[in-house]
Amino acid sequence: MTDAEHRVLDALDEDETVETLADLVRVPSVTGTAAESEAQHLLSTWYRDAGLEVDLWAEDLEDLYAEPGFPGIEAPRDEAWGLVGTTPGSGTPALVLNGHVDVVPVGDLWSWSHDPFVAAVEGGRLHGRGSCDMKAGLVANLAVARALHRSGVRTERRLALHSVVGEEDGGLGAYATLRRGHSGDAVVISEPTSGRLLTANAGALTFRLEVPGRATHGSTRLEGQSAVESFMVVHEAVRALEARRNVDPDPLFDGNDLPYAITIGTVRAGDWASSVPDLLVAEGRLGVALGESTRAAQVEFERAVAESAVGDPWLAEHPPRVTWPGGRFASGRLPEGHPLAGEVADAVEAAGGARPGTGAAPYGSDLRLYAGEGVPTLQYGPGDVRLAHSTRESVPLEEVHAVARTLAVLAARRLGAH
Repeated sequence: MTDAEHRVLDALDEDETVETLADLVRVPSVTGTAAESEAQHLLSTWYRDAGLEVDLWAEDLEDLYAEPGFPGIEAPRDEAWGLVGTTPGSGTPALVLNGHVDVVPVGDLWSWSHDPFVAAVEGGRLHGRGSCDMKAGLVANLAVARALHRSGVRTERRLALHSVVGEEDGGLGAYATLRRGHSGDAVVISEPTSGRLLTANAGALTFRLEVPGRATHGSTRLEGQSAVESFMVVHEAVRALEARRNVDPDPLFDGNDLPYAITIGTVRAGDWASSVPDLLVAEGRLGVALGESTRAAQVEFERAVAESAVGDPWLAEHPPRVTWPGGRFASGRLPEGHPLAGEVADAVEAAGGARPGTGAAPYGSDLRLYAGEGVPTLQYGPGDVRLAHSTRESVPLEEVHAVARTLAVLAARRLGAH
């Protein structure tokens, strides 16, 4: 490594990084809540202290919602704030480090071994909602900016940090950031990747199924038609569709038996225990294959549901209804052969790590929004996505520091530090 790269690494402050992560996890920034905005304002203060030029703005939600390319939302909100910090200078940033502040709800509090917003440190891990997904990545990004500022190195190009809201329910924040004109030559999203480079992501769509029945008294159920039993017919067809869609996935998903999962997340039926339910509403998630348009995925799902009804006497006369509320995550990928993956892998090795493998994420992310604008993008960050959204959510602190070291080397090289 060069002298400038060593100076940037030496300027990383691991104790400060842990304290910052704990402070950020303590902000309960659930998607769509006021705490999302609180987190953005807190980060803007840290960005300024790190010597960054800050653009903090209130997003015009009505205007964004009217855009034909708007990616959709699932959580209601009254406000949204965008935040970009850029090292001084001019010209397009050579590197963008992206992260989202919003987290999913905590679920059953009794299932947590630690309070989800206390940010307890135990066994070398920081526990709490958002610790893994993805405040650890956000703080690693910030640590890079702080190190560049403190090291005193000079750079030929600029670094940008994009902190966004609404990633969990569609990508509102990244969409608004790009629409405002913020971009870069390359983007690393520090989502949890367990030490791998994820150069592509599958997409995901939220569907809503309405399955009709015919109500009657529970003691005379043969006079009615249970929407629950009719849903079982549809569910069987959905499972068969899932199996077909996962027969020959992209080689980037090697080792993943179900990259394009179809999940039923909520089911609601009936309003009285002794009545036959006349409507079942199920909502779920449809995985979108790499290179597949969201519309093509919708059509295939709708066809499978329609075909399930044809062979059922009740559903043939009372077909289920499919609608598509919520976020729309298309798939996306880094262009084949782009040097960004090699640059990040080289930085991992230079920072003392083992050269990482590559793969694809089986979930939607903001990668596809940057890639859709022609910006080469990949994901590399601390934590294990299997802990994200769970009551076991935590992140190994050594992974946070390792990612910060890697991104610091990458930034020094891409920015031409000297």
